[in-house]
Amino acid sequence: MRNKKMLAIALAVVFGLAFGRKNPALGISLGLCMGAAFGLFSNEREEAEAEASTADRDSAFPVRPLEKSETGAALQLAWKVFCEYESPDYSPEGTEEFRKALNDDEYLRGLVYYGAFDGDRLIGMLAIRKEKAHICLCFVDGAYHRQGVGTALFRRMRKDFPGRTITVNSSPFGVPFYRALGFTQTDSEQTINGIRFTPMVYKA
Repeated sequence: MRNKKMLAIALAVVFGLAFGRKNPALGISLGLCMGAAFGLFSNEREEAEAEASTADRDSAFPVRPLEKSETGAALQLAWKVFCEYESPDYSPEGTEEFRKALNDDEYLRGLVYYGAFDGDRLIGMLAIRKEKAHICLCFVDGAYHRQGVGTALFRRMRKDFPGRTITVNSSPFGVPFYRALGFTQTDSEQTINGIRFTPMVYKA
């Protein structure tokens, strides 16, 4: 990365000198454009993903796909965190609707689960609908918020969905988190059966 940036700077200087003293700014701008055209600069997402790869290797909280026997614990964690952080933003109808979803075999069928662990303790979970690449559940124990657990779950999941566009209907509490990951809002906030959500998309 450093070598590429140095080469881009060199191009900027060469073009600046070529255009002489009258308009060096134009020459430098052309040099920077040439650097970008030849892939000498990476965008922010590429740099973040490079850091993510390192973070995955050095993570204090390992993330892996969950076995079927572990999904019950993941759903229990989802309900616990929902009650603490999400439910206050929902009506009683919305809270009950979410509780029913966690116990609906039809809704849960086809989900792929990932878990983050602190030792043997499950501290975070993510569940995605495989055929649609739609995140249905993503929850982290409150004691582990702002420690990169949710991000690590998302990065690990993406390894199994390379190049896929990923969608999510985010709760009000989760919108800033998904924006930080690179998701963009595709519609205004909606409410169905008491469930408040904002449709969002991540394009690889």
